[in-house]
Amino acid sequence: MPSRSGRAQAAVLRPSAAEQRIELGRVEPDPDLSHLVDYFWWVRWDAPEPHEQEVVPRPVVHVSAEVVAGEPRLLVTGIQPRMFRRRLEGAGQTVAAGFRPAAFHPFLRADVGDLEGREVPVADLLGVDDRPVADEVLACERPGDGAAVLARWLRGLDPETDPLVEELATLVERAEEDTGLVRAEQLAEIAGVSLRTLQRRFHAYVGIGPKWVVQRFRLLDVTSAAHGEDDVDWAGLALRLGYTDQSHLIRAFTQLVGHPPAAYAKEA
Repeated sequence: MPSRSGRAQAAVLRPSAAEQRIELGRVEPDPDLSHLVDYFWWVRWDAPEPHEQEVVPRPVVHVSAEVVAGEPRLLVTGIQPRMFRRRLEGAGQTVAAGFRPAAFHPFLRADVGDLEGREVPVADLLGVDDRPVADEVLACERPGDGAAVLARWLRGLDPETDPLVEELATLVERAEEDTGLVRAEQLAEIAGVSLRTLQRRFHAYVGIGPKWVVQRFRLLDVTSAAHGEDDVDWAGLALRLGYTDQSHLIRAFTQLVGHPPAAYAKEA
């Protein structure tokens, strides 16, 4: 089964086509930010013809520097419950921070679940002008330097300390790594709380419910298998990932991606 970074890579659909049009990169945060930021990432593209890139969303909130209506802005992207699509045209770049699960809460200081499915300028959420730092990030010739500018800006926000952030981040990361976790009730048992309490905490801190989180990680395991070079035993994979049978796996994957996993594997 893939690692956490492997699942992040598996989230980019049709990678063979994507790498012909876009350049992706990521870098780990410095130690002083690693409890809040999982990774910094960037994408550069040169698309003479419009290219629509699909990404399977994970339980990650992003703050990204990009050009919006002709001017650099910082945008907060909440967790997208369905397939995330971005149309790329011409040449451009985005530099962003991907937060650990629950770790945007100390910056927002409100329910992260209210951001579900939304992209909102930082100025509207945090009350600070995001244009100068977005301009500085995107002006950097090397995306890694832009990520360093974004990291410096995040430090200056002075996020509040909340022990529940680390507890929930660790819980979500365990759900990502442990393919034996297939139900939200299992997470509640590990956390030592009722399912209702866990649901409330996930809405407030993570930004989406625990059932969605568990199901999404298992679907990313399916996507990762489809991206591999080996033939996949779909029935065996369904059993290992907690689906009732192969048909259940196929229905769930098709609902998200639009194709059955075997057909997608050939296309991807």
